[in-house]
Amino acid sequence: MTVKPQTSMTGLELVDRDDDGVDRAFRADVLAGLSQDQKAIPARWFYDELGSELFEDITVQPEYYPTRAETEILDRCASEFADAIGAGQAVVEFGSGSSVKTPLLLRAIQPAAYVPLDISGDFLRAAAADLSAKFPGLPVHPVEADFMRRVELPAEIGALPKLGFFPGSTIGNMVAPTAVDLLRNMGQTLGTGSMLLIGMDLVKDAAILEAAYDDAAGVTAAFNLNLAHRVNGELGGTIPVDQLRHVARWNDDFARIEMHLEAQCDITFEVAGQPLTMVEGETIHTENSHKFTARSANMLLLCGGWTPLKRWTDTEDRFSLILAQSTPPRSAP
Repeated sequence: MTVKPQTSMTGLELVDRDDDGVDRAFRADVLAGLSQDQKAIPARWFYDELGSELFEDITVQPEYYPTRAETEILDRCASEFADAIGAGQAVVEFGSGSSVKTPLLLRAIQPAAYVPLDISGDFLRAAAADLSAKFPGLPVHPVEADFMRRVELPAEIGALPKLGFFPGSTIGNMVAPTAVDLLRNMGQTLGTGSMLLIGMDLVKDAAILEAAYDDAAGVTAAFNLNLAHRVNGELGGTIPVDQLRHVARWNDDFARIEMHLEAQCDITFEVAGQPLTMVEGETIHTENSHKFTARSANMLLLCGGWTPLKRWTDTEDRFSLILAQSTPPRSAP
């Protein structure tokens, strides 16, 4: 049951939709991706309402360690976060989901406001209402938006210092140019001098990684296949979902787990009126999950305009949280 919030919440609709209510960016990404030799759909489109719920189910599977590792860091290092960040920030969470980890951070740093950003509006507002009930004195301003672009933040937090919060390992879903663009857009959203607390998963044994993305209960498989269901439901697709299977594999050359939807036989279908085919064994590449070393994480942040300040890891060195600060471009060292 959703508790009605006691603080002011502003739901801002920033998603660009056509007259039929279709997200134009979703349609463009799907059609462009399915026209490539290696078919692909960006991982950010996993997160409709059902996809968001399935992801939350993934995070409690025994094979999926990142959420437990990150929660351990947030719990164990609360006083260090308070010292490094300080009180009075407007916390802007990118891709907030159910905000399970957020209370740990909010309790540690005593923020002045909280702004969750998420592309799944209904899921976002329910989660924001729940968090608002837990923090009745904290202004909460949910914004439905595609955070891959610069987002106009609510006027109520305009004068406050800002801390971006990007937990999980979502940055690892992106190839390097896309990740750098996102980091730069985050800097534009938050402003020069703002801070960012970002999660990055670490390189480890391939068997551990593959199990984390192909759990025995089949939750990750359902999550992956739901993307095809979403295409059918929102874009008039006729993808035969029962003829696709979930595949997760480690690509050592690129230090990433890859998720694919593989055709189990030759299939034909349409999406938004466009005819498409897949031969047996052909795949739709749906997700990358890049894993980092300390050096590669720092390099990515610097390329995106963020200077690393401090790094925390869990006790088993599986996962990292990095605090960085937005810095203006420099033409020389």
